[in-house]
Amino acid sequence: MATIRVQEAPFDVAAETAALSAGRVDVGGIASFLGLCRADDGLAALVLEHYPGMTERALAGIVAEAEGRWPLTGCTVIHRVGRILPGEPIVLVLAASRHRTAALEACAFLIDWLKTGAPFWKREEFADGQSRWVEARASDDAAAAKWG
Repeated sequence: MATIRVQEAPFDVAAETAALSAGRVDVGGIASFLGLCRADDGLAALVLEHYPGMTERALAGIVAEAEGRWPLTGCTVIHRVGRILPGEPIVLVLAASRHRTAALEACAFLIDWLKTGAPFWKREEFADGQSRWVEARASDDAAAAKWG
């Protein structure tokens, strides 16, 4: 069973990884992706908004697609919302499988699709008081498109 959470609070990568594999002897590998807020061009904070319920359903659909493509023994997707400062975690993807290839490919698929298929709206706040909404990037669309 997958763990999917949208939350304001930071998460503990080690605790989430341990929870995914606790008591499991069918897990041969866990691939992970940890996305962090970076301070590009004077960024002071990133503010993420979402529609509760709709966002979780979209994430569940993306996870279900991964589970249908690869023999996963577990999966965790945690995405933060609210005001996030540079250096803080934004998103965690963990994909567990009996074998590394499935875990690695599923993890890459999940983060590529989260970037384009999950309904989050991002606003950048800058040190000078300015702010702007983040537009979709063609590179993110291309990464998701390679999965067909």
